[in-house]
Amino acid sequence: MSEYSAPTQFIDLAAQQKLIRPQLELAISRVLDHGQYIMGPEVKEFEGQLREFTGASHALTCANGTDALTLVLMAWGIGPGDAVFVPSFTYVATAESPAQLGATPFFVDVLEDTFNIDPDSFKQAIVDCRKLGLNPSVVIAVDLFGQPADVDTITDIARSENIRVLVDGAQSFGAVSKGRRVGTMGDATTTSFFPAKPFGCYGDGGAVFTNSDEDAEIINSIRLHGKGSQKYDNVRIGLNSRLDTIQAAILIEKFKIFPKELEMRAKVACRYSELLSNVCSVPTLTDYNTSAWAQYTLKLEARDSLQNKLKGVGIPSVVYYPIALSKQIGYRDYPAVSSGVETSELLVKKVLSLPMHPYLSSDSQHNIVAAIRDLLS
Repeated sequence: MSEYSAPTQFIDLAAQQKLIRPQLELAISRVLDHGQYIMGPEVKEFEGQLREFTGASHALTCANGTDALTLVLMAWGIGPGDAVFVPSFTYVATAESPAQLGATPFFVDVLEDTFNIDPDSFKQAIVDCRKLGLNPSVVIAVDLFGQPADVDTITDIARSENIRVLVDGAQSFGAVSKGRRVGTMGDATTTSFFPAKPFGCYGDGGAVFTNSDEDAEIINSIRLHGKGSQKYDNVRIGLNSRLDTIQAAILIEKFKIFPKELEMRAKVACRYSELLSNVCSVPTLTDYNTSAWAQYTLKLEARDSLQNKLKGVGIPSVVYYPIALSKQIGYRDYPAVSSGVETSELLVKKVLSLPMHPYLSSDSQHNIVAAIRDLLS
């Protein structure tokens, strides 16, 4: 196996930084010069770029992707007695936000091919929720690994039941569904600028997108401690959740190369699929979707064995996620759909994400694929 022993980066942030390091240093220097470290001019400029890119009427930055979810739920008045439908196969932040507000995360299952929320499971969960005396209030449609969920079908179901749709686009910013950018679907969309995301800063950061003027005004207030007409007029309970000016400056520079990086990610994903589709289950991309390819995730029967063997030849891989949320200690007492979350519980045993970033060379990728094919055989 010595031919596969060269170290490989799972996510190579250094390659991108090397490409734009002079521009980043100048951008940071400008912030240091004007000294407006909180809500400085770069924040407003970046929010304008987000609106233009997505087509959303409002883009409000905040401290992180988890806060972005919380800001929306707070703006909608979600709290005790409200059920928020959450996929069981996702990152904990999706359930954490409603739980910390006293609402009830209600776990539903996902589709095996796209990893995203199963509409039929969502339908059943609404019935179950009412039997428990809970108010079905919000469904959080997660765009897992970068591909948009079937928001239209989810929205049709939600509208008939007076349920709001919140799109968790933490991994899908930049993706398109039926000609619409992530940020314009559902009643609101959130995203994350965590460094490992397709569009990330060098710290924490997030954003909320909405076409509602009323929601935008409330969210803006909440992110600033519940601010009213001026700084010391607090009209509601709020959060301290702002994007640092330096992070906004960094993201402005990264935005200039982001569209090209999305194309590069798609090429990496396409190459993986072409080379691996005959030996294992590769990701399925719905015809009307593009993906931001936050992760490239295989499904394997002998996942753990392959992961250990890959580690032995210097190839990193990650399991996103090893435990279904409905089975985790902090969340196992919350309700789940009566039809079960079997697909979620199956996927946690099968999924394995491979190195994925725009700067993954063809040679490195062929080495990864060669090792996988060899080890699977």
